[in-house]
Amino acid sequence: MTDIRDVLQARPLVARHLPETPMWSYPVLDALVGAEVFVKHENVQPTGAFKVRGGITLLDRMPDRDRGVLTYSTGNHAQSIAYAARLYGVPCSIVMPESPNPAKVAAVEALGATVTVAGATMVEAAGHARELALREGKRLVSPAEEPDIIAGVGTLYTEVFAARPDLDTVFVPVGSGSGAAAACVVAQALAPGCRIVAVQSAAAPAAHDSWRLGELVSRPVKTVVDGLATGSAFPMPQAVMRDGLADFVLVTDDEIDAAQRILLTEAHTLAEGAGAAALAGLMARREEYAGRRVAVVCTGGNAGPAELGRMLAA
Repeated sequence: MTDIRDVLQARPLVARHLPETPMWSYPVLDALVGAEVFVKHENVQPTGAFKVRGGITLLDRMPDRDRGVLTYSTGNHAQSIAYAARLYGVPCSIVMPESPNPAKVAAVEALGATVTVAGATMVEAAGHARELALREGKRLVSPAEEPDIIAGVGTLYTEVFAARPDLDTVFVPVGSGSGAAAACVVAQALAPGCRIVAVQSAAAPAAHDSWRLGELVSRPVKTVVDGLATGSAFPMPQAVMRDGLADFVLVTDDEIDAAQRILLTEAHTLAEGAGAAALAGLMARREEYAGRRVAVVCTGGNAGPAELGRMLAA
């Protein structure tokens, strides 16, 4: 399991490759929410998402990376591993489920990785990835069951709490759960009075339901938000979130769409659906958080053509 020492050890490693991302407040957004809101802009990472922190940390610490890496992802984790693999000169293969975001496929291929589309869901894509890794002899990388990924992702929360140690709450979107788990690890050590609230689409609630029930479950994936489209919970982040989360909120895809438009118009920020989910969770609970000091993590800005069309059509 990842602890704060792992995160702190990852900080100088990540800093060698990535500058600190900004965290800003916007007066119109504050007025709309009724709270003091700080947006952590992981959408400005070179891959457009926070996960690159974990990919770099994992590849740097991997003793057998020369044989190549293979992972499965709807896009942002894929870009993270592909980016880190190019950085370290490592062969990289990615398995994506059917109908992937074309912008994310293009980005992964531009980084030099090979993309295979297989399986109707992430669960099926994971099975194909395991078989392919065995055949090719590559190191299989889980999107969430990797302590070094959680440690690397945790560096963003050290930045959050260094900038605003007085936060009441941080809202974090959940797909695989690596980001929320990292937030829990860092908050418990550096800001024990700050609440961590996870947010997931109600149309793909596997992580939420697993956390509520205290056992790992699978659920149908009906969300159009590809960054949240996970049908099964992952044991490692669930174990961390079970002890560290203050709450777990479900929001609709329509609420996520609305949060995307708010970020675009009031915070000058292009966010993909998963990147807007934290704000959607805060908006759904804004009466509870009125007058408080809250951060939302905009985890990514890789909006595909369909998302852009919905935002512009509204």
